[in-house]
Amino acid sequence: MGLIKKFRIKSYKGDETIIELKNVSVFYNKRQILNNLNLKINKQEILGMLGPNGVGKSTIFNLITGLKDPNHGEIIINGINCTNFPINERFTKFKLGLVPQYGGLIHDLNLIDNLKLVAEIHIKEKDLREQKINKLITQFEFEALLNIKAKYLSGGQRKKLIIAMALINDPKILLLDEPFAALDILTIKMLQEIILNLQSTEEISVIVCDHQARDLLNCVDRAIILSSGKIIASGSPNEVISDKNAKTQYFGDEFNMS
Repeated sequence: MGLIKKFRIKSYKGDETIIELKNVSVFYNKRQILNNLNLKINKQEILGMLGPNGVGKSTIFNLITGLKDPNHGEIIINGINCTNFPINERFTKFKLGLVPQYGGLIHDLNLIDNLKLVAEIHIKEKDLREQKINKLITQFEFEALLNIKAKYLSGGQRKKLIIAMALINDPKILLLDEPFAALDILTIKMLQEIILNLQSTEEISVIVCDHQARDLLNCVDRAIILSSGKIIASGSPNEVISDKNAKTQYFGDEFNMS
């Protein structure tokens, strides 16, 4: 059975915190990006982050992965203050996976060799590597694409490959940066189904950052709206759409999900 299904089981509504940003402030060249921000992300939750360019969405990803240290505040994962943990230790200890907006694969390698390359980094035993790769090939329905170079894959096929590569180390937290950018409607729906099934079948906490508000809100349990370094709205998709601050500073009065 493939990973992509035609339905969502249910929205997750647990309250066990897996990531916490506590009183976090970040500056870039004296410009404040995040201002005493507090954010909790729950286990097996799909969280969406929205906001204009430069409000701190990518910075939050960088704080979680360790690519950026906060000027003030703490980054807590699984109850452990990891503010000073290096990148490699965070990815290994806390089982992080990242799907970047750009890059993430080697274009001159075919699909199967991209998978093998990442598997060799994360899985030492050959038999376990092959089992994992074969599972991903089946889950993502890659059988007909194995020998095609990444540069010849469609945008949706490349995105699926990058997600599959991020799943090789069995992450418990998956970060997706602008996954819906420059994709057609059918491919976006396919990716939404993948995201929903990562939650229900793989029990992964998923954090999605995107500019495509409708596409993001269709596949998250909770969304936050960032503006001027702060969270100005937080709640279910319906709640954030109705929020006065979100309407004034982000959506506008005419926004709807149709």
